[in-house]
Amino acid sequence: MRDKLAYLKRGETAVIVDVSSALIPLKLLEMGCLPGNSVELVQMAPFKDPMYLNINGSYLAIRKETAIHIIIEKESHG
Repeated sequence: MRDKLAYLKRGETAVIVDVSSALIPLKLLEMGCLPGNSVELVQMAPFKDPMYLNINGSYLAIRKETAIHIIIEKESHG
């Protein structure tokens, strides 16, 4: 099921499908935020922003305003 990274729940994993928006900083792409890579939401800040993610073994924090532009495919369990 396709969704936006901003809506991932803590502990959920997904695969990045599209990051083609011009609103995605180049730094995120360089750190592995690329189509085909797996992503897991590790932690949320107290006010739900930023999100702390594990992307293929690299940990990074991104703001929800950026995560809303990253399309993911949630992994089905079952």
